[in-house]
Amino acid sequence: MAKIELNVDGKAHSIDADADMPLLYALRDDLGLKNPKFGCGLAQCGACTVLVDGEPTRSCSIPVESLAGRKITTLAGIQKDGKPHKVQQAFIDEEVPQCGYCMNGWIMTSVAMLEKNPKPTDAQIEEALTGLKCRCGTHVSIMRAIRRAATA
Repeated sequence: MAKIELNVDGKAHSIDADADMPLLYALRDDLGLKNPKFGCGLAQCGACTVLVDGEPTRSCSIPVESLAGRKITTLAGIQKDGKPHKVQQAFIDEEVPQCGYCMNGWIMTSVAMLEKNPKPTDAQIEEALTGLKCRCGTHVSIMRAIRRAATA
C-alpha cells in the first residue's frame, strides 16, 4: 500500500492504495464517485472514461500511481456553476440516454474532442468516438447531440 495524491475535479485527494490499482477503483471505491462506470475492465467499451490532463482515458486500465500530479476530470467535474456542460445539455436536449450506462464515455470523449476541435465534421466526430460502445443503439441521437453541442 502507498499513499497516493490525486487531483480529481479540481480537488486534492489522498488515498492509500496498491500502486497498480486501476484509477476506476480509486474513483468509485475510495472517493465515492459513481461516474465513471465499470463496463468491460479491458479499456474496450469506454464506460469508465475520464479526462487526464484533457485527454480521454480509460480509467479501468490505468494504474493509479501513474496519475500523481496530473489533472483528472470526471463527469461531475465538467459542470460549471452547477449547470451542465454544453455536451451534457445537448445529450439532455436530444434525449440521448436510454439505459444511460455508457453515457459517461460518450460525453467525456465528446468534451475532449470539442475542446480540440470546436467545429468537427461528422467524420471527425466518428473518428474521435471510435471504440465506444452503446448496446441500446443511440448512435444517431449521440451524433445529433454532439452536432448540437458544437453549435452551442
